[in-house]
Amino acid sequence: MRIATVRYAGATRVGVVVGDPGEERVHLLTTGVSLLDLLRSGELTAAGQDALRTRPVPLADTRLLAPLEPPTVRDFVAFEEHVDGVRRAVSGESGLPEAWYDAPTFYFSNPYATTGPDDDVPVPPGCAVLDFELEVAAVIGRTGRDLSSAEAASYIAGYTVLNDWSARDLQGREMQVGLGPAKGKDTATTLGPWLVTADEFTPDAEGFLDLAMTSRVNGRVVGEDLLSNMGWPFGDLVAYASRGTEVRPGDVLGSGTCGNGGCLAELWGRGTSREELPPLAPGDVVSLEVEGIGTVTNRVVAGVAPQPIPGARPRPRRRPGDRVEQS
Repeated sequence: MRIATVRYAGATRVGVVVGDPGEERVHLLTTGVSLLDLLRSGELTAAGQDALRTRPVPLADTRLLAPLEPPTVRDFVAFEEHVDGVRRAVSGESGLPEAWYDAPTFYFSNPYATTGPDDDVPVPPGCAVLDFELEVAAVIGRTGRDLSSAEAASYIAGYTVLNDWSARDLQGREMQVGLGPAKGKDTATTLGPWLVTADEFTPDAEGFLDLAMTSRVNGRVVGEDLLSNMGWPFGDLVAYASRGTEVRPGDVLGSGTCGNGGCLAELWGRGTSREELPPLAPGDVVSLEVEGIGTVTNRVVAGVAPQPIPGARPRPRRRPGDRVEQS
C-alpha cells in the first residue's frame, strides 16, 4: 500500500493512494489519526484496509504533505561510490577510509526540518553552495533493541524517498572541528511522496532492493543509480541503529546518498565543473525519483540572512581557586 498524508478540505488526513501516475486517487481514513499514530498502535495495515472501503477523492484535489513527522532521523552513508566522489571534491583524495567498511555509519539529522514532497525549500541562512542528496529512507514499524541483521528487516514498516538537502560550504567549515554535520544539514529534509509498505518489495537473497534511482535538476537528468549498490542492506542499517538502544515506530533511517550523480558534490569530485552544474539557487527545481516508491519535486527559494553571532571570545584561563572573594 501507498500511505499518504494529505491536506484536504481544511484538514490533515491519512489515506491510501491507488491508481497510475496522473490518475491517482486517495481513500481517506475517516478518523483524524496520523501515520505516526498508526505505526505506534500497530494498526497501519488494518487502517489501510478500512480506508479502501471509503469513496476515493482525486489526489490532485489534495496537497501532499510529508508522510509523517518522524521522532528521529538517522542518515547513513551506505554508498561507497558517493563517499569516494565527495572525498575527491572536498580533499582531492580518492578511496575510502578503512573505517567506512567496518560498520554503516550515520549521523542524527533534524526531525523538525521535515518538508513535504512538493514544498518549497529555502536556501539555508549563510549558504552559498546548496546541494541535494538522493536517498531512500526506511521507516520503523515497531520497537526493537539489539536486533540481529536477520530479524531487523521485519521491523521496517515501509520506504519513502528522502532528499537530504546540504549546505556544502557550511558543512565543510563546521566539520573541521571534528563534529557534525550540524547547520550544514539543518534546514530541510524532504520525505515523500508517501510511505510504500515493505510488503510491496521483494529483496534479493542478501536483502538488497534493486530499485532505480534518478535525480533531475530543472528537468535535466544528472544522476542514475540502483538502490542495490548500497554497501549494506536496510536490515543491517536497522540492526546497527538498534545496537545498545531502541529503534521505535516512526524512526527514519536514510540510506545515504546514492552514487553516479546522487548529489552535485560527487559530480564535482569526478570532474564536472561548477559552471556546468552550479550549486542550487532560488528558482531551481530538483526532482528525485525512486522506482516503486515515487517522486519528490521541490523548488529552491530564497532564504533569510543569518543573524550575526560573534566568534569565540579569547578568554584568560582561570580556575576556581583564582577567583577573588567579594567583600
